[in-house]
Amino acid sequence: MLVQINTDKNIEGHKRMNDFFEEEIRKDLARFDELVTRIEVHLEDENGDKGGKNDKRCVIEAKIGNKNPIAVTSHSEAPEKAFYDALHKIKRTLSKEKEKIKSHK
Repeated sequence: MLVQINTDKNIEGHKRMNDFFEEEIRKDLARFDELVTRIEVHLEDENGDKGGKNDKRCVIEAKIGNKNPIAVTSHSEAPEKAFYDALHKIKRTLSKEKEKIKSHK
């Protein structure tokens, strides 16, 4: 599974943070390795320097073989919280997708 972390100019995307997020994704989504070919994470600060409540957005997109990508979005006050919320959502969504595929075989 290829993992790609993207941040906008308002979120400091240093290597340590990217490595940590990638490790969390690989650990939490390991059971979907045979299903998912690529995971893309997009972290953004929607208000930039202005600040604001729940202005950090995390979108996690999972590419499954020949199917359309599945994406989930989460908003929070901190990028880390938005990431973990989105990770929980994509894990739940992938579980459902895996069950659908399994039931059609």
